[in-house]
Parts: sequence; structure tokens; C-alpha cells
Amino acid sequence: MDFWSSPLGWFLMTTGAVLLVTVGVLIAVAFLLLADRKIWAGIQMRKGPNVVGPFGLLQSFADMIKFVLKEVVVPAGADKGVFLLAPVITVITAFIVWAVIPFAPGWVISDLNVGILYVFAISSLGVYGIIMGGWASNSKYPFLGSLRSAAQMVSYEVSIGLVIVNVILLAGTMNLSEIVIQQEGWIWNWFAFGGGLDTLPLIVIMFPMAIIFFISALAETNRPPFDLPEAESELVAGYQVEYSSTPYLLFMMGEYVNIIFMCAMISILFFGGWNPGVSQAWIDALPVWLEYAIYLLTLFTKIVVVFIAISMVKGFVPRYRYDQLMRLGWKIFLPTSLLAVVGVSAWRVFVVGA
Repeated sequence: MDFWSSPLGWFLMTTGAVLLVTVGVLIAVAFLLLADRKIWAGIQMRKGPNVVGPFGLLQSFADMIKFVLKEVVVPAGADKGVFLLAPVITVITAFIVWAVIPFAPGWVISDLNVGILYVFAISSLGVYGIIMGGWASNSKYPFLGSLRSAAQMVSYEVSIGLVIVNVILLAGTMNLSEIVIQQEGWIWNWFAFGGGLDTLPLIVIMFPMAIIFFISALAETNRPPFDLPEAESELVAGYQVEYSSTPYLLFMMGEYVNIIFMCAMISILFFGGWNPGVSQAWIDALPVWLEYAIYLLTLFTKIVVVFIAISMVKGFVPRYRYDQLMRLGWKIFLPTSLLAVVGVSAWRVFVVGA
């Protein structure tokens, strides 16, 4: 029996893949956080971080060292166990959801046939860390921030779920690798543009769904203009106001890992994932190492482009009021995504089925 097919070989290979993805995501968080600060600074006509390392490239690492070395302060009336467990749950759920993200053909930790259900299940658990952190702080301000965050995340998970149902209807599978494979070839095969020339009319449904997914992802990850749980003028700093040092770093890391994950999901579900948008025959004719390098670079580029768009929104769009936030989710996105599901279903039954 081949060593890599044995239990020990499988364990070593899976552990290596988990470490590779985890380290890769951590490095991406460090530099995309720096990019976020640089973009925001550029919008405000200032330089941003530019001292630590060349062009400020080591600023995120310096911040990490600062957080780790600071004293962990736990409020006197807090539930210490829950208080310290909350950020751990947040960061763990943020990382384990990456297990089903395909980076290239066959390059995925766990190629689940129900990958989208796995994403829903794990991402729904992330709200528990925020609620636990707000409640355990024994202060009304973080508790109010955690309640806001819970309501916001649950509300926009509904519209995100219905948007993804449209992709499932087009692809006929919940396996993320299969969803990407079905978008291979030219750019019009991406689901944001209908999924192919024969389904091109669906662009009037699917492209708005990609936009709704993008906006819902902002609300789901508490990004501006939907950062109501962290509204400084109303709640001091939201659910993490009593946190400092490493626990605060874990909360912040979990938030940015979730943001990058949403960028990856938008790229995979709507914009072809690792597919560069050219003829697959051209890609297959290349050497294998170059082919996979193109796949990885393509997915990474799409993630960065979406992240830049998220950072630009932070600088341009003013914060919503809480009633505006809820009205957008329940009165606009929910019925719109429901109508889209009806439209795509009708296309599958009456056009494709016929």
C-alpha cells in the first residue's frame, strides 16, 4: 500500500494542508489589513502606516507583537472563563470554514459534496463568540453591541443563503470545486454573467445577486457602512470594548479572516474562482506547474480586487442607521433574492427542462 494512502500518510498530508492554508490566510490577513489602512489613508489624503519596514510593510507584524506583549485585563465583574473563551471561538470558526475552499483543481482540504451547507453551519456559529464576549463583559455597552451584531448577522445570512440558492440551481451541486469547474472557459461562463452563452439572459438576475451578496457580506462581517455593532458614537466600541491584548487581537483577526473568506466566496460563486476567464484548452496546453500557478494567482487576484472594493466602500459610504440596516435586509434584499430564486427555478424548469 502506498504510504500516502495509509492512515499515517493521510494524517500527515491533511495536517500539512491545514497548516499551509492557516499560515497563508494569516499572512494574507497581515498584508490585506495593511492595504486596508493604506487605502483608507489614501482616501483621506494622508500616508497611512509607512515607518515599520520598507513602505510600512511590517506594520501588521509590529501591531501583533504589541498586542501579544500587552497585559490581558479582565474586568472585575466579568465571567472570566466565558470572557476569554469568546474570542477563541470567534477565531476558530473563522479559520475552520476555509476547509472547503478550493484554491486550484484538487487543492482543497476537504472536498465535501455539501460544502455550501458546511459553510452555512460553521459561519452561523461565529455569532456565538460575539454574544459570549458581549455578555461576559458584564457591561451594558458591549452587551448592546453583541445583540446588534447577532441581529445583523442573522438578518443578512438569510439573504446570503437565498442568493447562494440561485448558484446551486445553476450549478446543480453544493460542492464548491464543482461550482468552479462549471465556470471554466471564457468569462461569460462565470455565474455572475449567467453561466454561459445558452444562459446569458440570466445575467439580469445573477449579476444583481452578486451585488446583493457583496453588500450582505459587508453586513455579515460588520464592515462599514454596516459597522453598527462597533458604532463608537453610540456604544463606545461595541462588543469588544472591554477587551485588550491578545483576546482583542483574536476578535480582530477573526473579523478579517471572515472578510477575506467572503471575498473568496464571491470569487468562487460568481466570478469563476481559479478560472482566469480564457479558453480552457489554452490553459491545459501549459506545463502543469505553470497551469497551477495561474490558477492560484487568478484566485488570489480576485480576492484582492474584492477586498479593495470593500476597503473603498469603507472610505466612501456613510454609516447606516440601524433601522435603515434592517429595512435594507428584510424589505429589499429578502424579497429580491426570493424573486430571483423563482426566476432561476422557472428558467431551469421551463427553458432547460424543455
